[in-house]
Amino acid sequence: MSENQIITKTKIFVKETLNDVEGGHDWFHIERVYKNSLLIAKKEPVDLFVVSLGALLHDIADSKFHNGDETVGPKMAREFLFKQNVDSTIIEHVVNIIKNISFKGGHTPQTFQSPELDVVQDADRLDAIGAIGIARCFNYGGFKNRALYNPKIKPNLNMTKEVYKSSTAPSINHFYEKLLLLKDRMNTQTGKKIAQERHNYMLAFLEQFYNEWNGIR
Repeated sequence: MSENQIITKTKIFVKETLNDVEGGHDWFHIERVYKNSLLIAKKEPVDLFVVSLGALLHDIADSKFHNGDETVGPKMAREFLFKQNVDSTIIEHVVNIIKNISFKGGHTPQTFQSPELDVVQDADRLDAIGAIGIARCFNYGGFKNRALYNPKIKPNLNMTKEVYKSSTAPSINHFYEKLLLLKDRMNTQTGKKIAQERHNYMLAFLEQFYNEWNGIR
């Protein structure tokens, strides 16, 4: 089976698997990350096949929707790729991308490094910021029945991975606990450039949000 055929089968598998998931982590999220990965990869010395598979499978089973279990996604990806007769070295690379791509509160060190991970991670982080990132933030907040904003509940900038994963804070807090931090955590030059533009958009949104909240024209 050719690489293009495997990528096509992977897209079908991901679409079917994520058919009924929350809107911020659905197939369209995967598709955006995939497209941004290909865009970023144009200027990076990477294996495009690994990047493509990593992007398509990076959220095949997000731990948020599996009781915090971070082993489900890597296991599903490994089993799927094994059935497609993908080389074992590539399978392990993709699995390591899935295991290490997540923000997890920003204080958990990555146990794996590769240019391919850098690309997919940047693409995933870009989808968490800007206009799409804002929409995803409030969509997930609504899904979890969180408040939009509560001035009495301050952002927690020193959360452990466990606290971050169990947080029930208002959606606005997520900007300070993750979204506004991503600009300075990008890996590639292309990612950094796009992230700066989206970061500025979020700052403008927050200024408008607080003005409306406080009755300021």
